[in-house]
Amino acid sequence: MTKQELFENIQRKKSFLCVGLDTDINKIPEHLFDESEDAIFEFNRAIIDATADLCVAYKPNLAFYESLGLEGWEVLERTVDYIRENYPDQFIIADAKRGDIGNTSAMYARTFFGNMEFDSVTVAPYMGEDSVTPFLTYEGKWVTLLALTSNKGAYDFQFMTDAETGERLFEKVLKASLNWGTDENMMYVVGATKAEMLTEIREIIPEHFLLVPGVGAQGGSLADVAKYGLNSTCGLLVNSSRQIIYASSGIDFAKAARLEAEKVQMEMEQILFRAELIE
Repeated sequence: MTKQELFENIQRKKSFLCVGLDTDINKIPEHLFDESEDAIFEFNRAIIDATADLCVAYKPNLAFYESLGLEGWEVLERTVDYIRENYPDQFIIADAKRGDIGNTSAMYARTFFGNMEFDSVTVAPYMGEDSVTPFLTYEGKWVTLLALTSNKGAYDFQFMTDAETGERLFEKVLKASLNWGTDENMMYVVGATKAEMLTEIREIIPEHFLLVPGVGAQGGSLADVAKYGLNSTCGLLVNSSRQIIYASSGIDFAKAARLEAEKVQMEMEQILFRAELIE
C-alpha cells in the first residue's frame, strides 16, 4: 500500500484508527469456547467484521499468537488472510518488534512480507542500519521503526543525551534512519503518552506517518496527539487495543467493540474536518 492510498483510505473513512488485535486467550468471552473449536479466530473475525468500516489498519501483536505455539501462528495467518480477502483496503501491521543482524532480519522480512501478507512490521533499531534495511527491499511494504515508546522503561535509554551534541537517543534514531528509508516506506512508533514530544519529532520527520499506541486504556489523549502530530496527509495511525476489543466479555462483545470504535472514529472525523483534511 502506498502512502497516498493510505491517506485516501483515511479521507474516505474519516478515520485514522488502527485496531490492535492483542487477542489474549484468557480474556476472550467464554461462550466462544463452547460454540467453536476455533474460538480465538472467531473472536478476531467478529472484531474485524464489527470495526472494519471504522478503521484503516489492524495490528496483531505477535506475542499473543506466538505464546500459543503452532495453533497461534495458524490463527494469525488465518486472521491476516481473512482481512485480505474481505477488507483489502486495510493496512496490516505485524507488531513483532524484530531487529537482528542483516541475514536474520532478511529471514524475518521473508516471514512477514514473503510468506504472509502484512503491509508493515515493527522493527527495533538498536542494532543499526543493517538490521532494518532488509525489510525495506520489498516494494510496497513498510518498516514501522520504534522511536519513542510509551512504556515506563523508555526513560532507561531513549532519553539519554549525547554530551557533545545535546541530542537524545530517540532523536539520533530519527535522524540516522532518514538515510535508510523514505516517508513512502518507513513510519515510526511514537507513544501517545508522550504527545508533547511530537512537536520536536515533527521538526525531524515532518512528512512521515507515525504509529501512535497508548490512546485509551494507557491514558494517552487523542486530542493532544492530533494537536502536535497531524500533518498535511494526516500522518497518524492511532492504535487502540484493549479499550475496543475487550469492551465487553459477554455475547455482545462485538457490538460493544463497535460502539467503542465508533466513539474514536467520530472524534477523529471532527479532528480531520477541523484540519481541513476532509470536507
